[in-house]
Amino acid sequence: MPKLFFGLEIPEAIKPALLGVREQIDGARWQNEQQLHLTLAFLGRVEEHRVALACDLARKVTAPSSDLEVQGIGCFGSPEHPKILWAGVTPEQPLAELQRNLAAQLTSGGFKLENHPFEPHITLSRFGARAGSVAALLKAHESTAFGTLPVNDFVLFESTPGPEGSVYTVLERFVLAP
Repeated sequence: MPKLFFGLEIPEAIKPALLGVREQIDGARWQNEQQLHLTLAFLGRVEEHRVALACDLARKVTAPSSDLEVQGIGCFGSPEHPKILWAGVTPEQPLAELQRNLAAQLTSGGFKLENHPFEPHITLSRFGARAGSVAALLKAHESTAFGTLPVNDFVLFESTPGPEGSVYTVLERFVLAP
């Protein structure tokens, strides 16, 4: 069964800036260039015959395209014991609207989504139990502008384990209204 999620691809133009925040921090598992994305809806393991249904439902999503600014970094967990280090996006409202529309379509088709409140972010690093502090990194990049993220479409990704971490493959692209 493939492991699937819907998300946004990150433009090549801003990946170097995002990857440039890397520092040597205990327990950090930094994302590589191919792993950078913004998750809209995590489906988890999906039976093969339900993948087409997920795509059919995603095609029904209506939302306008928009431009987001990727700016600043933050973390889930405390800065002294982070779980995830992320880059933020603004404004959040158009993205939240897209995510709500997508989630409504998917749940109407019987898909179960994570119940966390949607907090749009681009994961830069994940941390294990022995994470070092990111407080200085947060202060250094609290208002760093990384670039523009045009939201003209979203994609269905398949996540496959690999030796360097998960490999994300685009299965289908869903274009938004101009």
